[in-house]
Amino acid sequence: MPQEPAEKHPEESYTGIGASRGIAIGECYVFIKEIGIHEARELNEKNISEEIQRFLTALERSEKELQKIERVTIRKLGKGYSDLFQAQIMMLHDSVLIDAISDRIRSERRSAHFVIEEEFDHYLENFINSDDQIFQERADDLHDIKNRIIRNLNVRKLHSWIPEGVIVVADKLSPADIILLSRSNIKGFATDSGGSTSHISLICKSLNIPIVVGLGNFSQKITTGMQLILDARAGTVIINPEKKTIARYIGKNEADKKNEADTSLTAMLPATTKCGIRITFYANVDFKEELQAISSAGAEGVGLFRSENLFTNGNTVPKESEQFSYYHEMAEMISPMPLDIRLFDIGGDKLIYSPVKEENPNLGWRGIRILIDLPDILDNQVRAVIRSNTHGNLAILIPMIISLDEIRHVRKVVDKHYSELTKEGNWQIEKPGVGAMIEVPAAVELIEEITTCADFISIGTNDLTQYTLAVDRNNVIVQDLFETFHPAIIRQLHRVIKTANKNHCKVTICGNMGSDPLALPFLLGCGLRRFSVVSSDIPKLKSLVSCFSIAETGALAEECLKLDTPAKIKACLEAFQAAH
Repeated sequence: MPQEPAEKHPEESYTGIGASRGIAIGECYVFIKEIGIHEARELNEKNISEEIQRFLTALERSEKELQKIERVTIRKLGKGYSDLFQAQIMMLHDSVLIDAISDRIRSERRSAHFVIEEEFDHYLENFINSDDQIFQERADDLHDIKNRIIRNLNVRKLHSWIPEGVIVVADKLSPADIILLSRSNIKGFATDSGGSTSHISLICKSLNIPIVVGLGNFSQKITTGMQLILDARAGTVIINPEKKTIARYIGKNEADKKNEADTSLTAMLPATTKCGIRITFYANVDFKEELQAISSAGAEGVGLFRSENLFTNGNTVPKESEQFSYYHEMAEMISPMPLDIRLFDIGGDKLIYSPVKEENPNLGWRGIRILIDLPDILDNQVRAVIRSNTHGNLAILIPMIISLDEIRHVRKVVDKHYSELTKEGNWQIEKPGVGAMIEVPAAVELIEEITTCADFISIGTNDLTQYTLAVDRNNVIVQDLFETFHPAIIRQLHRVIKTANKNHCKVTICGNMGSDPLALPFLLGCGLRRFSVVSSDIPKLKSLVSCFSIAETGALAEECLKLDTPAKIKACLEAFQAAH
């Protein structure tokens, strides 16, 4: 009898976050980490010592693994990213952590893996429960250390070999996994968890490997060997693609590569409009490792460094010496280009400073409010920035401004520490400028006064939209109401930019809207000349700038400001884009 044809599974599409550009087509490999099975057992006097020794041996094995991974990282990416693994190695030598785990094994007579799990979970709790994506992503790094130690309690070899040329799918991956797996000529990665600013995303960008993160429970829905298309630009993964879909994506991939080659030719050139007006593009940066790539993308400095990434766990503020070392290295790397350091944008939901659990932390104790209430944190950060400013290219950016008193307070702190440091003999340092983030409607209402009090301003469109429209951008129920082109938003932007220019106060946009090609001509028409965006977006934006004249964009802005719905504004912008 003729054999029944195999059942054909339908094509399905899943959406996550595209965290590294590119398209990959091929077979998937579902990567599952083996932690090992550990039995719970009551310890006696004899095997307590054996259990503690087993823990210490696991630390040694973990360190050897990380040293190996560090060597591979240096070979593939240079010294920058190897610091990630140095930080993990240092944690393996943390005497407070080692003593706490050893003492609990001894006093509670419990197996090492239970105690390790609980001790690390104590650190992890603040990160996982945070509403801030950056802190959630730091949790993945701590998970990796914990799981590595637990796996090494038993003699289990590190699993790092997989078939060549596959698309790796996993629930979560660590920086170490990415580095080791990339040796197998991986086409791409897809993970259930993670975000665009996670270490794995940044490493994939540096390795030019496409990755889509935040796919939910995607890894549970597929099996090794299934055919996938991974579109990291759109944040899409397609399983069981039809032939016509594959053909379309092959064509799209070739077109993208040609377009990237074309735009890279303009990346290193100054950005000018059709009428010759100079436009400046800076990069938004989360880690110093990104600085290696910003110049080749055409960035002329850093318009936003999110310094809260220096927090390595939920209850330890980086010391002044640690911050100084970090900022000074960054300043050296990009000098004479500018580097704007945003003061710690931390909140009661992100770290353990808040004495109470806040019902709505986005409207609570966060940003500059914490820094004023906890002066030691502000003092240490300001001193570290001033000490690092030997090239005169550093500036301070204040988050969550709602009053002039907050700007004046930070200015007094800067003046005080600059005076002290110069008296100590640090004559080579320069006083950093002080800028204000415009991300709350109150700051928009005070924009006349703010732009005469601050040296510069930076517009955070993500929070400004959230607070103006009373829409939590992370709440899926009301996500469709988070509308960047709402009339209220574009009118606020126009007012802020016009006022800043009138008062000769430098103004930059650093939110997602700055990267939106649709918004670009409107912002130019409002008078914006400085953008701070993800560095990979800069070549494309520079190319677009050359298509417009200021007279045309000014007329476009005036037209949009008269419209009363987001749909009308978007239609107007799309028509302008199509015509140019």
